[in-house]
Amino acid sequence: MLRDDLRTLWTEPRPPDAPARVRRDWALLAACLAAVALEATLRENVVWRPVAAVFAVWLCLLPLWRRTRPLAMVTLAFGLVILLQVASLVATPREPVGLYTAAVVLVLVYALPRWGSGREIVLGGAVILAASALCSVTDETPVVENVLGFVFLLLPGVVGAAVRFRMTARERQLEQVRSHEREQLARELHDTVAHHVSAMVIIAQAGRVLAGTDPSAAVEALEGVEEEGARTLEEMRAMVATLRDRGVGAELAPPAGVADLERLVRTPGGRLGVDLGLDGELDALPPAVDAAVYRIVQESVTNALRHAVDATELVVRVAAERHTVRVSVRDNGRRTGRGRDGYGLTGLRERATLLGGTLRAGPGTDRGWHVEAELPRARSESGVHSRPRR
Repeated sequence: MLRDDLRTLWTEPRPPDAPARVRRDWALLAACLAAVALEATLRENVVWRPVAAVFAVWLCLLPLWRRTRPLAMVTLAFGLVILLQVASLVATPREPVGLYTAAVVLVLVYALPRWGSGREIVLGGAVILAASALCSVTDETPVVENVLGFVFLLLPGVVGAAVRFRMTARERQLEQVRSHEREQLARELHDTVAHHVSAMVIIAQAGRVLAGTDPSAAVEALEGVEEEGARTLEEMRAMVATLRDRGVGAELAPPAGVADLERLVRTPGGRLGVDLGLDGELDALPPAVDAAVYRIVQESVTNALRHAVDATELVVRVAAERHTVRVSVRDNGRRTGRGRDGYGLTGLRERATLLGGTLRAGPGTDRGWHVEAELPRARSESGVHSRPRR
């Protein structure tokens, strides 16, 4: 088991999308260089002052590449520590060589497990251990102080590993939400196709019965089959075929849509008054868009009921334009920052993106929480089957 764990660690890839540099990196560099200048100028007991200053400046520059090249930066930093320690053994100075500002190396210790691959973590950890062991052997400090110093050195690495684990867990949860939304879309596609195919089978059976007695009715039946088939193909092209989870069955029931919104907004308990407004031609939406509108309103209403602070009213607007459908859900609760932007909204963003639309959510300018979505409806103009409103 230990061998498997080590193999897993060794093959662990780097976290994706590591930023090269951000604004705080330059602020850290400026602060460290200022500290080096002050310490090198004002501190009296600095051994090998020029060497110590150059060494500290070198360590201040390395964090600029700590996310993209964590192993190289750790090697350059602690490799120089080893060389400086060996040089101090040869020259035997009275005091340790270096400035206190060199503690910026702790940033590199943090970055190694945070941004490095498993192989880089192992190799970089070996370099850190080697430099720490050499300093412990050569320094004339008590064992307890060496142990405490070693723990202090590794503490940022533990924090970096914990942050990485937390972010990885969150990314895994987000991916599960996206996967669940794709599965839901696949089931809805299954329901839509099954509905159309069932209609085609019924029409074909009727045409076969009438073919002997009423040829014109049989021709009309064939035209109906053709129309249903065209509608089915059009709707299938709107989805990605690989979204289908073949191991999960689906009931032959059409998903909820715009026609079900009035039933949805009848909130239990009457804590929130819901003002529902439907505008435009909403009867001819593609089934995928129809279901997406319902899901957006459903998630937004649920979030408002659970999290809206001091809210008394929820305004829901669904407007169909020529090429788009706009959905707006707003409550008048007290502003609470971004506290309601959870996994449910992540799934809705994934659904909107798959349909070619957008979804935005956040606190309003004055009060409450606002959800705004825009979905394309252009495919409905080319003959896409629309589900009757219930």
